[in-house]
Amino acid sequence: MCRLFAVTSETPLSPMTAIHALDVMKEGHDGSGVGLFLSGLGDPFDQLDGAPILSGIFTSDGLKRLDYFMMDLGFITKYKLAIKVPKDPPPGIPKRDIYLVRAYEYPETWEGLDESEIHERLMLIRLQMQQMGKEKNDMIIFSFWPDVIMIKEVGDPIEMAEYLQLDRKELQARIILAQGRQNTNYAINLYACHPFFLQGVVTMTNGENTAFIPIKEYLMSRGDPGYVGYQSDSEVFTHILHFTLNHLELGIEAFKHVITPLRDEALDNHPSSVLLKELKHTCRRFIVDGPNCVIGCLPDKTLFLVQDRKKLRPGVVGGRPGLYAISSEMCGLDVAIGDRDKSKDFQPMYLDTAFIRADRKEVTVCRQTDQLPLLH
Repeated sequence: MCRLFAVTSETPLSPMTAIHALDVMKEGHDGSGVGLFLSGLGDPFDQLDGAPILSGIFTSDGLKRLDYFMMDLGFITKYKLAIKVPKDPPPGIPKRDIYLVRAYEYPETWEGLDESEIHERLMLIRLQMQQMGKEKNDMIIFSFWPDVIMIKEVGDPIEMAEYLQLDRKELQARIILAQGRQNTNYAINLYACHPFFLQGVVTMTNGENTAFIPIKEYLMSRGDPGYVGYQSDSEVFTHILHFTLNHLELGIEAFKHVITPLRDEALDNHPSSVLLKELKHTCRRFIVDGPNCVIGCLPDKTLFLVQDRKKLRPGVVGGRPGLYAISSEMCGLDVAIGDRDKSKDFQPMYLDTAFIRADRKEVTVCRQTDQLPLLH
């Protein structure tokens, strides 16, 4: 199994907060890799006024190709953090030339574009860069989006974090998602490493989605260019959530109704019966077969936790106003927020969705038996 940890904080935290939480849960993951998602970034990135940030790993030649590609598109570097590492990495960590985080000014030709067009173009550029990297094996692109940094690598989380010096101030963030363990169902591939990201939507999963193939095929038939990749059976959760928010125009309260709809007899007397019956019929190809525990973050910075009907993967949420975390195990929560009121910790059951809004005032729990808000 994997181990997952996510935290949302009023003040920026070091990624080491999440790394240490993973470390105390190390008996539940094999130390073969780690993935990090950072948002709500601290200084200097929070001063960049919505500039898109590129995160990836490059060879020296790949970095040169990137520079020419971005200049041709009209992007100008605004700020960069290049992580140059020692020549000899610790055992189990591959040798890399450079880990790059770079913020850009938008091309002048993009002035006047609405937000949806900008988001579409950023996604397409990321996909193009990923394809370029696959062709020559010289760049791995994790994200290209405002206020987002992603770092992924093979190896033990603590050793990797120390090797990359992730405790540096430039990487502090108010929202951090971390997953421990590479994808072991398929070949080791950093594109198979959680968390997964698409246009502000990010998820990571502990479990196994045996309905992966039909869900993947249905997503790829929807005509959205972002529904590609699928090096992991868990990536479909990111895309299903993206579909729920962007194509169905529903909120996080509807997500479980899409992936684990209620039985027909339970829908008959539901306060949102008509909508949910139609949703179940329309989205029947998205129904998952678990067990899966899914933790994620929405574009509006809402952090959430859901589990499918089997509920065979652990998950707990707790904290205090201004600081909340979601963890696969209680010990991870204890390391990150030891001074919380533990009596308020919550472990969702299969009908529950637990989430923390961007104001970080409280944990909200909605059940599938509740009336469904119409729009997000």
